[in-house]
Order: sequence, then C-alpha cells, then structure tokens
Amino acid sequence: MARYTGPKTRIARKFGEAIFGEDKAFERRNYPPGQHGLAKRRGKKSEYAVQLMEKQKAKYTYGILERQFRNLFEKASAASGVTGEILLQLCEARLDNVVYRMGIAPTRRGARQIVSHRHITVNGELVNVPSYHLKAGDIVAVREKSKSLEAIERSLANNSSVYEWITFNNDTKQGTFVTVPQRLQIPENIKEQLIVELYNK
Repeated sequence: MARYTGPKTRIARKFGEAIFGEDKAFERRNYPPGQHGLAKRRGKKSEYAVQLMEKQKAKYTYGILERQFRNLFEKASAASGVTGEILLQLCEARLDNVVYRMGIAPTRRGARQIVSHRHITVNGELVNVPSYHLKAGDIVAVREKSKSLEAIERSLANNSSVYEWITFNNDTKQGTFVTVPQRLQIPENIKEQLIVELYNK
C-alpha cells in the first residue's frame, strides 16, 4: 500500500477529530463520512476495533505506514521504559515531524516533501530521509539555498507554536532538537496504551 494521499478531511471525520491540524471542512461536518454518517451507529465497538482505530489514528497523524510503525513498536518494546510512551517519542524524533514542529512546514505531509526535496540539513549535512531519527542536541536547519523559498517563509510567518524540547531561530532558520519530549509534552490525543495492547495480542 502506498502512502495515503487522499482527502484529509475524510480521515479526520473517521476519527472524529482534526488530526491533520486546523480544518474548516471538518468543523462544518464533524461526523463520520458516508451515507449514514449522521445516523446513530448500532452496537458497541469491540475492544479490538477501538485498539485498531487508535493505531490507525497514530499512523495517519504521523504519516507512517504499517511496516515502519511496527518496526518502531518493536524498537520501543526492546527499550527500557514505558513502551507506549517510547513509541510516541520515536515518532516525535523523526526528522519530518521535527521540521513540522519547528514551523518550517505547515503540515507533516509538507514537511516530508521539504525533507525529501533536499531543503534540510542536520548538523550541517544534507539529509533527505523523512524518517531520519534525531538525537538530543542535533541541529536542524534550512539549507542556505532554500532559505528564501516562499513556502518556508510563509509557513514560518504563520507559525505560533512553541515546544519545550525544540528551539528555533526564525532569522537563521536553524533550530535544535534539545531533548526527547516527555509524554505530557506531546500534544497529540493518542491513547498509546491501546496500541501496545493491540500489538501484544
């Protein structure tokens, strides 16, 4: 299966929340898509269905496919600590996610494109792999030739988000991945324990 490139609002409506960021279309129709979207659903969702929905929500939120996501889970399971929390931390440490968090791109999908189009450097070296795993202290910057790109300038001008684990200088277009965020610092509404339970079945 290729990466999902269809309508984002449809996916947001499926999960009942704007997982891709601000979405005016979702605000107008925040019920499930399809012919029976407004009708009351019959029956209660099974435990498996709830867990699967949570995993899909996390995958769509971070733009990660199943094999990559399972690999991240296995890596989180092998590490010492709370598996669910480590899984989200691994997702947050991806280069495309950090580029998005820094405001260089307005969405994670846009951040992935900026990285793969060779506009980003890590510690002075050009990196075009969106899934590149950052370590505490890594310096992420917009490549010198790309600093005047209108899309990047516009995104930075509209960005007002501040995260404790990231620093960014709008003038130099350079920031630091200071440390791996704690679970309380990650704003995503994901019940990671349900994902752990699903994979451990």
